[in-house]
Amino acid sequence: MLIKTFGSTLIGVNAITITVEVNVDQGVNFYLVGLPDSAVKESHQRIESALKHIGYRLPGKKIVINMAPADIRKEGSAYDLTIAAGILAASEQMQSKDIDKFIIMGELSLDGSLQPIKGALSIAIQAREEGFKGFILPKQNAKEAAIVNNIDVYGAENIKEVIDFFDGKPSIEKEILDTRKEFYASLNDYEFDFEDVKGQVNIKRALEIAAAGGHNVIFIGPPGAGKTMLAKRMPSILPPLSLHEALETTKIHSVTGKLRRTDALVSIRPFRAPHHTISDAGLVGGGTYPQPGEISLAQNGVLFLDELPEFKRTVLEVMRQPMEDRVVTISRAKISVEYPANFMLIAAMNPCPCGFYNHPDKDCVCAPGIVQKYLNKISGPLLDRIDIHVEVVPVPFREMNSVEQGEKSHLVRERVIKAREVQQVRFNEDAKVHANAQMSSKQLQVYCKLDEGGRDLLKNAMERLSLSARAYDRILKVARTIADLESSEIIQNDHLAEAINYRSLDRDNWGS
Repeated sequence: MLIKTFGSTLIGVNAITITVEVNVDQGVNFYLVGLPDSAVKESHQRIESALKHIGYRLPGKKIVINMAPADIRKEGSAYDLTIAAGILAASEQMQSKDIDKFIIMGELSLDGSLQPIKGALSIAIQAREEGFKGFILPKQNAKEAAIVNNIDVYGAENIKEVIDFFDGKPSIEKEILDTRKEFYASLNDYEFDFEDVKGQVNIKRALEIAAAGGHNVIFIGPPGAGKTMLAKRMPSILPPLSLHEALETTKIHSVTGKLRRTDALVSIRPFRAPHHTISDAGLVGGGTYPQPGEISLAQNGVLFLDELPEFKRTVLEVMRQPMEDRVVTISRAKISVEYPANFMLIAAMNPCPCGFYNHPDKDCVCAPGIVQKYLNKISGPLLDRIDIHVEVVPVPFREMNSVEQGEKSHLVRERVIKAREVQQVRFNEDAKVHANAQMSSKQLQVYCKLDEGGRDLLKNAMERLSLSARAYDRILKVARTIADLESSEIIQNDHLAEAINYRSLDRDNWGS
């Protein structure tokens, strides 16, 4: 008897439906074809043990299983339940009515219980688009899949519940989830708050500007000055995720298996801080069968690179294109996938190997020329994509010992949201631009006009401070954001002066 069941495979962050054709006929042996990997081939043993444990058996006949389309590589153990359901239906140990109206996925344990799968949200979205009635999957993933409306989601704890479901016995219930309630429940649930930071008023101001305009930031300062502490609090002042952004971010975390089992949605902006020993593929994504990297996991959030010069140069250079295009394209001989990479970069570094160059109290012990050599580990093209450079100095004792609390993150966020609303109206007709940091050269000419005094100020700054030519556009973008924060339609001279101060690493005499 021939039975068709349906599963799904992931290509990038999207799913493709896989048809599992099971034919039980006269003869002996077990054949699994359709380009399965080792984990899929091993399903034979897992299925046999699981069925035996619940009182069922593999039929002692010839079993041929084809996974179509046969030119797509099938990976992982999530097809165990798909194959097992097909075998049971084809051998008439289970009712097959409506089985072709469901996507069935799950990894089997030897006792018949189900283990969680990756990419449940992407699979549910694809199943709905293709008109499937429902999605049967492990209980641990049911909340995640239930985010998708207009499709019935059933979470099962073991294969016996799935068998009873198709036999018409009330074994599993449909998962019901209020997506908006789930989304808003933890929308502001941030662990860190700006009020914990003592002093560093100028750094907080720089981060507020960065959040308001979507600008990348680099901190440079001695160890213990608070660079990491400040960076960790950046997500708390960014505008809340929209529901669309939350779904987009959740898909990526689901595909990589990073989504917590207690969560249905990623409702707060992600903060990713990879170690400096990370590889190229770990950062941008890749592998034989491509997986998203850290920059995609930071989608709609913050990517924090601490000790920036300690990262391998090749790792840093592969970020340049994703930072510009906000998408990562990974090409292999048989496949090409795209991952979104719309993130805000915050980098931190010491000013020199010993860490105390320009320290107010401690002397730098580095030899002449070492400071500049250390800074040169970061290429000009990468530095060109970082709008705001901030020198961080240690907090004085009187400020650290102060009992006065700093400004709360939600107050800063209100100002940021107000500035973003101005930009939303400004770039309403350009779907690719959402913040000032993404402006093109043509848009700069339209939205960043300077009066004669502003042009003279910028000219003098370029000449006197030995600023590089690449700093010009960045200064205008940051100045536009500062003006937006102050609800000013024009860029005034004080806005421009503040923006100029955020280009310290572009000065030719820095570190010399």
